[in-house]
Amino acid sequence: MSNKIEIVLPRMGESVDEATITGWLKNEGDKIDEDDLIVEIATDKVDSEVPSEFSGILFKKLCDVNDIVKVGDPIAIIETDLDVSTIKKIEIPEKRKSIEKLKTIKKSNSEPIDFIEKGDELIDKNISNESSRIYSPLVKNISKQEGVSLNELENIIGSGKNGRVTKNDLLTYISNSNNSTKTSQNTYSNELSDEIIEMSRMEKLISDHMISSKEKSAHVQAFIEADITNLWNWREKNKHIFFERENEKITFTPIFIQIVAQVLREFPMLNISLDDYNIIKKKSINVGMATALSDGNLIVPVIKNADQFSLLGLVKKVNDLAKRSRNGNLEPDEVKDGTYTISNVGVFDTLMGTPIINQPQVGILAFGAINKKPSVIETEKGDFIGIRYKIILSHSFDHRIVNGAKGGLFIKRIKELIEGWDSKISI
Repeated sequence: MSNKIEIVLPRMGESVDEATITGWLKNEGDKIDEDDLIVEIATDKVDSEVPSEFSGILFKKLCDVNDIVKVGDPIAIIETDLDVSTIKKIEIPEKRKSIEKLKTIKKSNSEPIDFIEKGDELIDKNISNESSRIYSPLVKNISKQEGVSLNELENIIGSGKNGRVTKNDLLTYISNSNNSTKTSQNTYSNELSDEIIEMSRMEKLISDHMISSKEKSAHVQAFIEADITNLWNWREKNKHIFFERENEKITFTPIFIQIVAQVLREFPMLNISLDDYNIIKKKSINVGMATALSDGNLIVPVIKNADQFSLLGLVKKVNDLAKRSRNGNLEPDEVKDGTYTISNVGVFDTLMGTPIINQPQVGILAFGAINKKPSVIETEKGDFIGIRYKIILSHSFDHRIVNGAKGGLFIKRIKELIEGWDSKISI
């Protein structure tokens, strides 16, 4: 006796609640083995494929290409002869008609100029034109939504396989075009209407996530300055040797992650989350690293079990995740289950910041820019003034559960490990 089982859209990371169907890899009636990939999806963080949990026949597709589906919603029905008595059988629904379609950008209520009045007409022509290049459904939809012509698409240099234009390539082009347009308008006329730009889906998600965090957590900040001279000199001494040997760059981020992971073992009540009045102590130390993308957005890939890595392992892991983040090649599992987050704002020459907690975590640490400063140096022969490298650490923590003493002692311990860095350590 056969059973009909729903395949649902799986969760793909924190703050990811929906995905766009970009292509079916199987057709109705196709035989499917367990773990076969059946459909391609795209989120604002990663592109991925959804596997089947069962072997059988693809009985019915419940979504069309370009449909936007919520996490947990059914996307297909598998007919299987396996013993799945513990799984509730379903009635076969009609094709889901209520799934949200991609929305076009709202126009300004102010008086538009001529080329905006003809925008819809131009967009229709874009889609109907033929092209020698192949574009994914997601790229086509974004180009239609943003009014990017076919000729413009043809001139975008693609970073994907065989030069294919990726989502990030297109978003970068749109961002650069918007900046150029605004500059031109400001230069030649002060009488044009203000431009209203709808946020991208990723910007909306980040916005909602940040507001939710501020509303949920009682944010408190603590700051401390650390002398990072020993660590700075150690890196300068070893970075060229390490690159020649491993073909990898040593940045400060993996070093910071190693230190934070060690301190989280010492302060387990910073490696928690809250569920109402329940404290969930995490067994694993999974450190997220906030990573800026080329389009100005942010993603937080997660290093699972960060305290189990050697420094060499962390260097390679961080470099790999950072590169694939910028190329949009992260897997869904690589952006979820973080227990604590760091942000190296110093790469932008930012002195310090007040980062917003990445829910449902209770703390986030920002590392500021490293600068040379005159400092008082204490020795057995007396004090003197010398040039030292200094860094400011900014710790945001949830005052609902982390008090000021614990939050302050946490970054004090990180300061101690930075200042006490062993210059003889090898990598």
